[in-house]
Amino acid sequence: MGPPGHTTWPYDPIMKIAASVFVGLAALLHFFIFWMESVGWTRPEVWKRFGVADQAAADVTRPMAYNQGFYNLFLGIGAALGLVLWWTDHDTAGRTLALFCTGSMVAAAAVLVTTGRRYLRAALTQGTLPLVGLVLTLLV
Repeated sequence: MGPPGHTTWPYDPIMKIAASVFVGLAALLHFFIFWMESVGWTRPEVWKRFGVADQAAADVTRPMAYNQGFYNLFLGIGAALGLVLWWTDHDTAGRTLALFCTGSMVAAAAVLVTTGRRYLRAALTQGTLPLVGLVLTLLV
């Protein structure tokens, strides 16, 4: 459903649902990344996942991870808020916020790839859900 004068096609509701599922999953993933970076960083099962060598290195990098985690939290909140707005008849504001947040998530994943080949898997994990959500949201 679009703005007045917007031509809808038969699959608008299905596309909106599909887009929302991927944007929502991207938001949840970024909430989880927030938890790992800002809350659970000093746990061995977390810092090992990020390729940190040992507990001492995790302790040293904790402030950086803590800060980075909040970036992920804010993107997740923004995407979730975009969905709430979109589904409560604030189409333009909701879609815009969802597009901005998923676009930022995809851009962050692209930047991660530029830091080295060993980050490709992490970038794909971080960027795939928001990319699909972004594309589907653009198609609605």
